[in-house]
Amino acid sequence: MRVDRSGVSEREQPNAATRETEIHWHRSGPRSQLSVLAGRVRCIGVFGSGAAPPKVLLTREAGKNDKLRDALTKKGYQCLELPLIEHTDGPDRALLPGLLAAAADRYEWVALTSPEAASVFLAGWEQAGRPKLRIAVVGGGTGDVLLQAGITPDYVPSKALGKVMGSELPRVPGGSGLVLYPASAKASTDLQDSLAAAGFEVHRINTYNTGPVKSVPADLLAEALAADVVTFGSPSAVKAWVGLAGLEVANAKVNACIGSTSARACASAGISQHVFFPDAPGIEGWVEAVERGCRERQLAAPTATAAV
Repeated sequence: MRVDRSGVSEREQPNAATRETEIHWHRSGPRSQLSVLAGRVRCIGVFGSGAAPPKVLLTREAGKNDKLRDALTKKGYQCLELPLIEHTDGPDRALLPGLLAAAADRYEWVALTSPEAASVFLAGWEQAGRPKLRIAVVGGGTGDVLLQAGITPDYVPSKALGKVMGSELPRVPGGSGLVLYPASAKASTDLQDSLAAAGFEVHRINTYNTGPVKSVPADLLAEALAADVVTFGSPSAVKAWVGLAGLEVANAKVNACIGSTSARACASAGISQHVFFPDAPGIEGWVEAVERGCRERQLAAPTATAAV
């Protein structure tokens, strides 16, 4: 087996001040600059000095925003949910049950790198008769989906990144060295490349796909365009937001990403300002990215802060 490589839109009015500035990407946590680009940009005054707490837009698919919303609400932020992406079956979805039924004898590991991959896996696992498998998950969010179904992951890497997972995944004595990787059709090759470098053979199947939602209510979109902070949990959400809001609006917001992959997608889409992200993906770091972005943009502090 070989390794498979496989609406409504409105524009904010700028204020009179336009100046030369530097555009930064920021990591949350240690104050380190990922990239600095020089250019002429329009400074739009979206942050007032009143007491109202910042409004944060949550863009993950329906049902996937609860943890982030709860964490931000406890800290006094206002949250608005506008799902911008939805999932569909991938080209290899039908293959999953059969592969899982034979996985115990064939694969050393089944590797899952997102909550949606875990949800699709569980459906296939049920169809396969709930076989006993050795499962590796990239992080806590993915693992939580399995735990809710009564499955305890056998391995979680030290950092929730595919390349780290691939480099750290242990070999099983007498194992086949084969890894089944049910993935998004749009997932990068970070995991499979790092697994191959570590001596594993990878069978990637694309079990689901991600795309923009087909429609957005006009009143909800108008409210979303007034948000101070926009959160992104995937490159698809970045692309969908830019398509709806436009680059001028997108660059005026604090853009808080779950990790570096979504941050890079911001740059590719033309969001070159105020992009913040944690060193490792996760809710805690994501919240910190929101907070740091608000501090650096001098956004009005939350009116009520509660201990998490």
